Amino acid sequence: MMIEKAILAIITTNRQKVSGGSPIFFCDTKKEMEYVAANLEAITDGISHALSEELFIIVKH
Repeated sequence: MMIEKAILAIITTNRQKVSGGSPIFFCDTKKEMEYVAANLEAITDGISHALSEELFIIVKH
């Protein structure tokens, strides 16, 4: 089975803004958040999208 069109992960510095069924990665700084997003993008073969200064998602199109 191949996963298509899904949110694979959420990366944030703001714990108050997220909840849900996708894996959530909490970071202390924006630099750490960008690092984690870049690595998860490569690991999951997904695409990283910045939704705000404190929130990234990794999606599979």
